[in-house]
Amino acid sequence: MSTGQETCGWGVVGLGWVARDYVLPAIAADPAAHLVGVHDRDPAALEGLAPAYPHLDDLLAAPDLDAVYVATPNHAHAPVVAAVAAAGIPVLCEKPLAHDVPSAKEMVAATDGLLAGTAFDQRFHPAHEVIAERIAGGDLGTVTTVRIVYGCWLPPDWHTPAGGRDNWRVDPARAGGGAMIDLAPHGIDLTGRLLGEDLVDLVALTATTVHDYADPTADDTAVLAGRTAGGTLLSHHVSFSTADPLPRRRLEVVGTGAQLVAENTLGQDPGGTLTRIDASTGAAEPVAFDTGAGPFARQLAAFGAAVRGAATWPYPLERDLALHTLLMEASCP
Repeated sequence: MSTGQETCGWGVVGLGWVARDYVLPAIAADPAAHLVGVHDRDPAALEGLAPAYPHLDDLLAAPDLDAVYVATPNHAHAPVVAAVAAAGIPVLCEKPLAHDVPSAKEMVAATDGLLAGTAFDQRFHPAHEVIAERIAGGDLGTVTTVRIVYGCWLPPDWHTPAGGRDNWRVDPARAGGGAMIDLAPHGIDLTGRLLGEDLVDLVALTATTVHDYADPTADDTAVLAGRTAGGTLLSHHVSFSTADPLPRRRLEVVGTGAQLVAENTLGQDPGGTLTRIDASTGAAEPVAFDTGAGPFARQLAAFGAAVRGAATWPYPLERDLALHTLLMEASCP
C-alpha cells in the first residue's frame, strides 16, 4: 500500500449479493477507485467476474492491491481478515465483526496498527449525516430517545435472484444468530453516530414466531432497548418476518425542541425522506438531503480516501468490538 496515489486498488473477498449488487458497482463508479480482483472459495461465485482469483493468497499478492473488502459469511470474517492483515493490507469488513465475540477479538488483535474498519454503510447515508449535524447543532434540544424499526422478509428458502446461494443468515453456526445479529448492529452503530456517544447498556428479547428455520435458535424478530452514558434511550425493533409491502424502515430521533423522522433511509439504497416536526407548534416540514448518493458508494469512497492518505477513518475497530460485545451479551432483563 502507498499513500498519495490517485486511486485505491480494491480486492473483494466473498461474492454474495452484497458484493455483487453494491460493493462492485460502487468501486466501478468511483473515479478514485479501481478493482484489482475478486476471490471466493466457491468457483461458481466467480463466474462472470474478472479478474478472479481462486486462491486468496494470489489476490493478496496481486500488484496494485491497496485495500480489501471482506463480504464473506460472518463465521469466515476472522480468518480472511487475519490473512489480509498479515499481508499488511488495509481491510474493510462487513458487519457484524464476527459470529461471536472471541473471533471478533481475534480480528481486532490481528489488525493492530493497520487501517481497518467495519462496513456500516448507514453511517454514510446523507439523511443520517444531516440528522447528526442537526443534533450536534442543538436543533432538537435535548435528545431523549432514538426509535428504530428495521425489518424485511427472510424465509428459510430465500435466495438471490441469481439462485444457488444458501441462506446462511439464518444458520446460527455461520451467522451467530438470526435477525438480531444481522440487522441490529446497524441501529446500534448508527445510534452512536447520530448522538456522538455510544450505548453502554443493552437488553434484548428475541423470538421465532413466523419462519420455520432449520435451526430454531435463529430468531426472526427481536426488540432491543439501550441507553447511552448521557441517558438517551434506544428502542429498536428488527425483523426477518415483516412483509416487504409493509412499512418496515423508520428512524425517529425525539428531542425537547423537535423530532426528526427518516423513512426508508435504512438499507443499502439511496433516497428516502426526512421530516422535522417542531415541538412547539407541531408543524412538519421536509428536510433536504442528497437523495441520489448511496451509502455504500460513500462508505467505499471514505475508506479509500483513508487508504490514499487523503482523509482519516474515524471509526476504530476497538469501538466496533465494544458495541459487538454489548449486542452479543444482551440478555433478557
